[in-house]
Amino acid sequence: MKKKQFKLLSLLSIIAFLILSACSSDDKAGGDSSKKKEDYKYLSILTGGVQGTYYPLGGTFADLISKETGIKTTAEVSQASAANMTALQEGTQEIAFVQTDIAYYATEGKFMFEGNKIDTISALGSLYPETVQLVTTDKTGIKSFADLKGKKISVGAPGSGTYANAEQLLEIHGITMDDIEPQNLDFGESQDSLQAGQIDAAFITAGTPTGAVEALNAVANVLIIPVEDAKADELIKKYPYYAKDVVPSGTYGLTADVPTVSVGAMLAVSNELPEDLVYEMTKAIYDNASSITHPKGQFIKAETGLDGIGIPVHPGAQKYFDEVNK
Repeated sequence: MKKKQFKLLSLLSIIAFLILSACSSDDKAGGDSSKKKEDYKYLSILTGGVQGTYYPLGGTFADLISKETGIKTTAEVSQASAANMTALQEGTQEIAFVQTDIAYYATEGKFMFEGNKIDTISALGSLYPETVQLVTTDKTGIKSFADLKGKKISVGAPGSGTYANAEQLLEIHGITMDDIEPQNLDFGESQDSLQAGQIDAAFITAGTPTGAVEALNAVANVLIIPVEDAKADELIKKYPYYAKDVVPSGTYGLTADVPTVSVGAMLAVSNELPEDLVYEMTKAIYDNASSITHPKGQFIKAETGLDGIGIPVHPGAQKYFDEVNK
């Protein structure tokens, strides 16, 4: 009798141990680690304002992903980079456009993400240069950064990467937000306000040509204020995620190249997305990049898909790039 009781107690102990081990393993893996592609009926891509570059490209990417994965995917208007990172963190969307510098700030808990480090996102791939454009018209008399003091300047929507770019470029030129009258406008609002003479200049970080600036050029003579070479070097030394760039002659009716700087555009995804789904998404975009009609499509290539990324790459995306670049 005692032997039977001992065997029963031993069996119950083993069962209890296995249950506790399984629970502990689930806790470490996270409650959503078992998600499969079949669990997703819809996907959304957070972009930016309708007058920027993210939104039209996002619509193209959504169509490509829908065809490749069979999951209905749509592009959503948003407040752009910083807000997009927060939305991914909160789990309200799965895919988002973001500047490479903002993604780095988020994963490191720096600048606008101080005290709110985001460790639940990873990279799908880099896309194209995002040119920092300080836009004005010939009626304002602004021809250099020094002319901005005391003027009404759009520095980007709250939560946007444009604001960080504006602040850092002003800093390199010895100007603070206190030296200007900052206006927190998105690209479309900046275009309307410049056209109406309500502001004097606007920072716009986006792939060129940018829809809002093209629309402004249709009714006014657009000027892009240059970032001189020495200032660009100074900026890059302090903030190495910048690179020298040019707004080419002919863009917005410009008669000469205008030197400036750029950061990178990339796609970020939630870590919850399963590897096979992110692999298919990455393949959908980069295998079909040659069919993208937007001018920035020429920069989207598998061989440069990991350039400039300073955050972890999703395993599904890494699998794709390892296959095509071996």
